[in-house]
Amino acid sequence: MSAETPATATPRYRRLVLKISGEGFVHAGERGIAMDAVAHIAQQTGRAAQLGVQIAIVLGGGNILRGAQFTAGNAAIHEATAHYMGMLATLMNGLALQDALELQGFQTRLLTAIRMDGVAEPYISRRAKRHLEKGRIILLAAGTGSPFVTTDTAAAQRALELDADVLLKATRVDGVFSDDPEKNPHAVLYSELAYDDVRRQNLRVMDHEAITKCMQYDMPIRVFNFKKEGNIERAVRGEKIGTLISRTVAGVH
Repeated sequence: MSAETPATATPRYRRLVLKISGEGFVHAGERGIAMDAVAHIAQQTGRAAQLGVQIAIVLGGGNILRGAQFTAGNAAIHEATAHYMGMLATLMNGLALQDALELQGFQTRLLTAIRMDGVAEPYISRRAKRHLEKGRIILLAAGTGSPFVTTDTAAAQRALELDADVLLKATRVDGVFSDDPEKNPHAVLYSELAYDDVRRQNLRVMDHEAITKCMQYDMPIRVFNFKKEGNIERAVRGEKIGTLISRTVAGVH
């Protein structure tokens, strides 16, 4: 935990969107949901919310199911159907994280782009903003509700719709590298990148549609390692961790 307490720490942002991929809900190399991993996300997110920032979390679902796995060489399932199945996986992650947060005493709302009234509210941007204004952590499931759109693009879309100040991309590595750091020990970590640098170098951080949306509306993206204790709080306070993607000149650590 940071040395600063919620009473003395100051968040840099008023409102933010935090994208957590499915890998955050499970241990490396495993599938399904590991509740200790979910609890770790909830603890970090809860402490960040106590700083006074409004937090919306966009959920991935690759720990349970990726739509692509049902389309390769399998004509029995249409690709669009596989994508819908992946969206339902994000809802399962949302239910797990919602309970983990509420067990810690935080108010939450789970909103989904695909109607599932028995367990979640339908996503309506005005309603989502109102929940944020009331201090609730909102969990956004099912991407945009449409197939052929990644949850990264959904995160960019929601950040723009909700008038967020920043899009935080939580990953299991320390930021954006020149190459895959898990395969290349000589990969260089960038501290800052321009949107065009990401697209020109084809850096694997978010899909091009998400980067393009953020570039078009000047939405900054910070990519950081949420597995390191306290990093979500550090990102919320605007500390220079990971990689900042914006209209800046690229730099390296």
